[in-house]
Amino acid sequence: MSPQNRDLLVLTKKESMNPGELEHEVELLVDLLYHVENMNAFCNANEIIDVNRYKIIQKCRLVQRIVRERRLRPFVFISNKN
Repeated sequence: MSPQNRDLLVLTKKESMNPGELEHEVELLVDLLYHVENMNAFCNANEIIDVNRYKIIQKCRLVQRIVRERRLRPFVFISNKN
């Protein structure tokens, strides 16, 4: 996997780490975030509450469509399932 260009703040319990250990930790974090930060994971963790239609939308395709709309509709909310 190619590393992404991103800023990460890594906090450890150790006072000092050598550059190899730090690079290894960053690679593990990037790999973890790659699997967590995708649209399917977002759809599984969230749902849409449409107060206008009195509906809760949980289907992945519909959630994606609503989230990607350019113009936001009033009283349509993204709710986390946690």
